[in-house]
Amino acid sequence: MKLISVLSVFIFSMTTYAQSEWKVNFPTSSEKVVNPPDNNKVWVFFLAGQSNMAGRGFVEPADTLSNPRILTINSENELVYAKEPLHWYEPKLTGLDCGVSFATKLLSGIPSEVSILLIPTAIGGSSISQWINDELYRGVNLFSNFEEKVSIARKYGQTKGILWHQGESDAKPERIHAHEHNLSILMSAFRESIKKPELPIILGQLGSYSDNNKHWQAINQQINSYVEKDAYAYLINTQDLTEKGDKIHFDSVSQREMGKRFAEVYLSIKQ
Repeated sequence: MKLISVLSVFIFSMTTYAQSEWKVNFPTSSEKVVNPPDNNKVWVFFLAGQSNMAGRGFVEPADTLSNPRILTINSENELVYAKEPLHWYEPKLTGLDCGVSFATKLLSGIPSEVSILLIPTAIGGSSISQWINDELYRGVNLFSNFEEKVSIARKYGQTKGILWHQGESDAKPERIHAHEHNLSILMSAFRESIKKPELPIILGQLGSYSDNNKHWQAINQQINSYVEKDAYAYLINTQDLTEKGDKIHFDSVSQREMGKRFAEVYLSIKQ
């Protein structure tokens, strides 16, 4: 019994240590935006999907340096200066996402008077049908939460696009064939909620490193097919990006690169 107790304490201690090491660079405070920019000078982008959009990468100190032109919201829906990690929905899992990297790259190609507002809505492990059906998942009603954030974003700026990364949860034989159709349903619902039928939506492919790679690539085929048919949908390639060691999630280097690719695609659209 004593041995079991000692092992339990050891496991608990190691788990706590691992979690603290994972969060060692997380910011300890946030700075509220006291005087928001004019509504017409704020470009809003939604980050939506599952864990590879919510972010599971390791946060470095440089990821937490705020920029006065990059904004986000906190868990109380207050406007704050953006620092990684942006997503707060899953505090025991959250890590670096692609949002700040995206915004930083985007700033280099847009008017200097424009600020970027990033709205985090991604929930790890969520399937596309759960989004469509507004299911409660990990404490969040997926589509209702998105709509709530649309209302908040409308107060502060003009929505310019959605960044979407999802599909790992749907990489199952019984779900793959419906993925393109479900993307069409959900992306239309997003645009209807935002009231912009021509809103650009940029979708990221699944990576190429999975133990379930055959099914992941089948999902990518569905994503590619959807993008080819939607005049306002765009694609970023992720096949050369690397994972963090779990065969599921992008590492920090890949998250930052993915953000840059999202931005490059958006800048090409605007040109």
